[in-house]
Amino acid sequence: MQLGFERHTKGELAYYTVPALERTGLVRHCFTTRRGGVSTGETATLNLGFRRKDTYENVRRNYEIVCSAIGMKAENLVLSNQVHDNRVRVITRTDCGKGITRESDIVGIDALVCAEIGVPFVVFCADCVPVFFLDPVRRVAALAHSGWRSTVKNISGEVLAVMRREFGCGMGDVLCAVGPSIGPCCFEVDGDVAEQFPARFTEQRGAKYHVDLWGVIHAQLRDAGVREDNITLAGICTCCNGDEFFSNRAHKGKIGLMGAFLELK
Repeated sequence: MQLGFERHTKGELAYYTVPALERTGLVRHCFTTRRGGVSTGETATLNLGFRRKDTYENVRRNYEIVCSAIGMKAENLVLSNQVHDNRVRVITRTDCGKGITRESDIVGIDALVCAEIGVPFVVFCADCVPVFFLDPVRRVAALAHSGWRSTVKNISGEVLAVMRREFGCGMGDVLCAVGPSIGPCCFEVDGDVAEQFPARFTEQRGAKYHVDLWGVIHAQLRDAGVREDNITLAGICTCCNGDEFFSNRAHKGKIGLMGAFLELK
């Protein structure tokens, strides 16, 4: 396993990339922070959620700022519509603009898979775990929004199954990256939630339990056949770093949304 995402700044904008994905030269990608946008109030400043307490104009401008920095076209973005489940959608060029410039039929979907060049897509997080996937051999890319419910349902395994079934991806070729998200230090839950995870990823502290979502997802990737040296862990807790990231837990729900962006080039 490799540790660490790389932080970048362009003016006020701050975002992270995955060195292993960068080295392939096959994708444009990033995971955003809360820094560098135009939103105000509880969504300040780089909110990417149209359903947060923000204006459409602010959110659209925020997308344009991010896309300009990483070389994507904001009008072509495909946005997920997340419900904390494990459903996966394969997207194509015909889906470009859905959720940002036109109505979308991508509903109840927490992971997107794409094998076409020039189709940028996004999943959203504010403590939940963004997971990046890239098969550099078959040239297939994917993103998953792995909140705790989706993690219990092994959404990462579902993504890999779709990549294998639909595109013939070999699990030994796939690069995966587990992005900034709530860490085991801060993901405190009651026993009814903790018991849904393997015991080795939970730790009781008084009446509460701490769950290691990073560890669970890492194990799911390995169980699916992803090689240890093809997995990158950011190791950054969004709750501990509320000045850098939106955190549902740290900010008690008064937040914007961050985005994981990915596009084959």
